[in-house]
Amino acid sequence: MQAGADEAKIAEVPTWRESARFSSLERAAFEYAEAMTITGQRVTDELFARLRSLLDESQIVELSAAVALENFRSKLNPALGIEAQGFCVIPKRESAPAGRNPMIDSASQG
Repeated sequence: MQAGADEAKIAEVPTWRESARFSSLERAAFEYAEAMTITGQRVTDELFARLRSLLDESQIVELSAAVALENFRSKLNPALGIEAQGFCVIPKRESAPAGRNPMIDSASQG
């Protein structure tokens, strides 16, 4: 919350499409992040043009890199058994194996 986002707004991120709290820039960024993240979706020319009308080239590159980094972490962390650090408001999934760290587990077997 140090960057200025209030907790009520952050709590509405999962329902950003229905929420009135988000600006047109925030909505475009969310849509862009989803298009980059969700399998089978693509960033359309229309979406990119809308984003380009709101951000300059370097800002789009920075947003793209941030989304890509989070997508990378979402695949790397579970594979290494890295648990959430409590910064995210999304509840923990029941089906995820708890406490498993393959890097430590395999080292202790060797």
